[in-house]
Amino acid sequence: MTHRPRRWRAAGATATAAGLLTLGLTAPGASAATDPRIDLRVLVVDDGAGPVGAITAQLKSEGVPYTTVDLADPNRPAVTAAFLADTVDGRPRAKFQGVVLPDEAPFGAGSAEQTALETYEKTYGIPQVDAYTWAHPEVGLDYTDAGGYAGTLDGRTADVTDAGRAGPFGYLRGSFTFEDNSPSVQESYGYLAHPRTGFTSYVDMPVPGGTGTGSLLGEYAHDGRRELVVTFAYNQYQQQFRVLARGMVEWLTQGVHLGQARNYFAVHVDDVFAPDARWDTGRNCTPGDIDCGSGGTDTTTPIRMTAADAQYAASWEQSHGFTLDMVFNAGAGEEWKSENGGTDTLTDQLLADRARYRWINHTYTHLFLGCVQDTTTVPWSCAKNADGTTQWVSRSAISAEIANNVNWAVKHGLSLDRSELVTGEHSGLKTLPQQPQDNPNLAPALTANGVQWTASDNSRESEQRTVTGGSTLTVPRYPMNVYYNVGTRAEMADEYNWIYTSKADGGSGLCENNPTSTCLPQPLDTATGYTGHIVPTEAHTDLGHVLSNDPRPHYAHQSNLAEDRILYPVLDRVLADYQALFADNTPIVNLRESAIGTELHNRAGWQSALDNGKVTAYRIGTTVTITAPPGTRIPVTAPEGTRQQLLVGTDTFGTAYAGEREAWGMPGVLQASLTLKLP
Repeated sequence: MTHRPRRWRAAGATATAAGLLTLGLTAPGASAATDPRIDLRVLVVDDGAGPVGAITAQLKSEGVPYTTVDLADPNRPAVTAAFLADTVDGRPRAKFQGVVLPDEAPFGAGSAEQTALETYEKTYGIPQVDAYTWAHPEVGLDYTDAGGYAGTLDGRTADVTDAGRAGPFGYLRGSFTFEDNSPSVQESYGYLAHPRTGFTSYVDMPVPGGTGTGSLLGEYAHDGRRELVVTFAYNQYQQQFRVLARGMVEWLTQGVHLGQARNYFAVHVDDVFAPDARWDTGRNCTPGDIDCGSGGTDTTTPIRMTAADAQYAASWEQSHGFTLDMVFNAGAGEEWKSENGGTDTLTDQLLADRARYRWINHTYTHLFLGCVQDTTTVPWSCAKNADGTTQWVSRSAISAEIANNVNWAVKHGLSLDRSELVTGEHSGLKTLPQQPQDNPNLAPALTANGVQWTASDNSRESEQRTVTGGSTLTVPRYPMNVYYNVGTRAEMADEYNWIYTSKADGGSGLCENNPTSTCLPQPLDTATGYTGHIVPTEAHTDLGHVLSNDPRPHYAHQSNLAEDRILYPVLDRVLADYQALFADNTPIVNLRESAIGTELHNRAGWQSALDNGKVTAYRIGTTVTITAPPGTRIPVTAPEGTRQQLLVGTDTFGTAYAGEREAWGMPGVLQASLTLKLP
């Protein structure tokens, strides 16, 4: 059952100062004329440590405006009454809707700045997050020696309490486990303690070696103020923070803020209809591709799905309620068909199930669309003209690759979005070090064929950008650590060993002295290594992307749906782990490429508006007013029941997600501002 979001105000909390807001509520006796203006902006007091950095990263990811006061900066502004509040048009204004602090009193108890901040919070009903502190009575908790615990939390299970699920953490199913990625490294430290009067725990954990539970996160209401007290250390990448991050922001902003967050997961399956070259476990390279050079004989057989594999894919999709994006090369499939007797049961089966998938143009034959490649050496290089200039694949060749695949799709009844494209190997875009610029013929060909979105490799270019010389935008994709040139678990483990073991252990040594890689302590057993090590490692990485409000898609290859069907164990693990964490009101958002591109484009436009100081947003009573540059999409999160004020009447705002309403909103017709009415 979907819960109506609770206005997160502990039972022991009291409103102070007539006419002031707590989640749109006015104090007794207040009138609209005395309601203060609360700006939709967060104050972050930063000590340079991981917990504050994690919350800041979440605010930025969602698009929540914030102002940072760096405690290490000798020139930082002083936190005074004038810094925190003023008057606008005769109305009191609170400049920040919430405050993030390193701990409960970073300026020192009783200091002028701490006193000014606490007075501000009381006056305007502003909540405060203590990003990380120890258990003691000043934050509403007993000391740990009174039946509590202080120490490592690695691998331990925490539980969201009834109060947490009824409040800001209602999107969670109930429990989650602290990461324990290495038995030799302490990854999490925290304090478990019993609450005192005024403290409502949102996340508990059984006390190790003791009885009962202690709080790790909860609300302390006292002296007319409210604090979200966190007693475990974390950084922005740890899963325990990622699952709680949304709720921490919702508590901080009292459920009304600029920005939004969702959990995205999309999987592109490249090279559909085409075969993929196979890893040679003896030569440690991929003959049939260009990384083995010209020597030797290719004794491997290519990897290609069968009709049975296609049937399994359709069945898997249906049973998991998840749509795969089939990124296809029709011409490569036609060539395979002509070379194998003129029939192709794989194509027949995929076409029979065409409506089950999303289809994305991957070009007709998977031609490399950048420079003309000289493959006489490994690695390849760009061929040169007589005058020394680069030889580029022509505009007409690029256009034919795009258009021929579209025409085949139309002929065979595939539902295709012509604005989407994935070029073979993301070619045409710059490829360092050999090709440091986009093919100048790429942009004109994309424009001529109506392509608005083309995929890029996130490991090379993590940010969306415009293809040089045109208007097409890139959609960065995460490469999955499930390789294109393997069809079996043993092949996958063998190639993984080659990449991730030292030369002394028989590997390539690429992982040695590489700041972005770590060598395995010993090679994986090729019979068990895929299931025992690679699957949980890759699933953990992918789930981390899902939990990071990151819409970028992941990609694997059709070879991974063939033979041992090695992609499915990774997907099964990601989906199962997700469903164990999140309630039914917070489903995975599975977008197609064009929608992902639009999401990234909207975010960039919003961040630009924030960076340039072009956004004004505030609430007065139960009315929220937001002004941004014309045409800017405005991300907003608000409670269920929120309505958008139009020139005539109101309309339901946004769509439901995680117990709230979210949207990329815009002002109504003939309106300069987006105006919302809170319930």
